[in-house]
Amino acid sequence: MATIDRQAATLALAHALSAAERGLAVIPLSRTKLPALRSPHRDDPAPAPCHGECGRFGHGVYDASTDPARIRALFAAAPWSTGYGIACGLPPYHLIGVDLDTKSGTDSSAALRELALRHLFTIPPTVVVLTPSGGRHLWLRGPADVVVPNSAGRLAPGIDIRGAGGYLVGPGSRTEHGVYGTAPGTARLAPAPCPPALLRLLLPPPRPAHHPAPASAGRHGQGLVQFVLGAHEGQRNTRLFWAACRAYEDGIGPALVDPLVDAAVRAGLPEHEARATVASAARMTAHRP
Repeated sequence: MATIDRQAATLALAHALSAAERGLAVIPLSRTKLPALRSPHRDDPAPAPCHGECGRFGHGVYDASTDPARIRALFAAAPWSTGYGIACGLPPYHLIGVDLDTKSGTDSSAALRELALRHLFTIPPTVVVLTPSGGRHLWLRGPADVVVPNSAGRLAPGIDIRGAGGYLVGPGSRTEHGVYGTAPGTARLAPAPCPPALLRLLLPPPRPAHHPAPASAGRHGQGLVQFVLGAHEGQRNTRLFWAACRAYEDGIGPALVDPLVDAAVRAGLPEHEARATVASAARMTAHRP
């Protein structure tokens, strides 16, 4: 059994390095499809938010890299790894994963076709990864200035989305249930651009614009700031993007840029990432009535 595990680890590293050559940032995964390295802060009595600033491994997708030396070091620190994860939302592809699941008892492929007919888009030829359970992962390229959040079943039952802060199990990974592999004819394709109509569906739904009286604008803005401050890991980008959209729709966006960024930083988001998210919200709301 140990020999099989060593072989699986060697293959996982080889596949991960191959993915990195294509510009995809990777991390080692265990057989459970979870990041193989545990958080170095798990025993801290009151852990502060950390995305790898401490310099140690164990921060999930924040460890992801395309640097071969760092990847080898990550896998050396987790010799039990049998797979690798590909971080979404990072350049050059700003990857978006459309996970068509089979476990929910619904026909997720049919649900996606129905969405495509209803909203007039087609999925172009792209990388398709087949899962051991019979599902499919579609790889799409997102715009550099748009943050796509993770979601489960929001688009349609059985369809999960992997966006910024999420990851996809890479082809060649071995898990408890089998091996992930690419669909025939798609292995060497580059992720295709996400159709604009589908991209709009993946973003948080816009709230009807309203114009609060100046006296209440301060309270409303403070509520948005508190909403961002209350974000947990995995929610920060999504909450910040939603709050910034609401602020710009309500006409108080410029005044709330710095308070929202400060709140996001206090919640654990890097400042450059927070400012990019707010700028993305400003662009997305610029032409809404």
